[in-house]
Amino acid sequence: MIKALILDFDGVILESADIKTEAFRKLFEVEYPQHVEKIVEHHLKNKGISRFVKFRYAYNNIIKEPYTNEEELGRRFTEIALEEILKAPFVPGTFEFLEKYHRTYPIYVATGTPEEEILYIAEKRGLTKYFREIQGSPAKKSEIIIDILTRYGYSPEEVIFVGDATTDMQAASKTGLHFAARITPNSEPELLKCQHKMNDLTKFAEFLKNHFN
Repeated sequence: MIKALILDFDGVILESADIKTEAFRKLFEVEYPQHVEKIVEHHLKNKGISRFVKFRYAYNNIIKEPYTNEEELGRRFTEIALEEILKAPFVPGTFEFLEKYHRTYPIYVATGTPEEEILYIAEKRGLTKYFREIQGSPAKKSEIIIDILTRYGYSPEEVIFVGDATTDMQAASKTGLHFAARITPNSEPELLKCQHKMNDLTKFAEFLKNHFN
């Protein structure tokens, strides 16, 4: 039986994954137009991990210049993306599920978004009340999951993680959690092989009842 839920944020709660992709493009296209496609490609293959990890990879392995402007890159990325995220629609079914079931299941957020930023977004979107905890980077998702399991005493088989990226699937596998993939037209091929997958969360309660109760 499932006793708790852990949700990714971008692409599971809000339709904000594409906003982040466009932010990567805008961040690098002016100064490094010759590298921007490879940087975006790397981002898409590593959705769900900290933007700062991807910034470092871009400089060290694609641009091949010293990575010395982390704080400025983070500020500019937030400046590009935040306003659009605050206006982004919910993934279909997510808000209704949270509204109806947040007292039935303890629900947690594990995201690659910086923690201070995700707490601000959740507050501005009126979402804080639906979650037992919201955690973001610099902690990795697997570290966040282990922290939740340890402090709240859940067994891995009692928790399901819902994500939209291969890195989410890997975090669930590493920590022994059940995993459900939110599938979109842009989903990575590996994600399509998941046992449990859905196009949105409109039937998530029914899915939990049918598969885990």
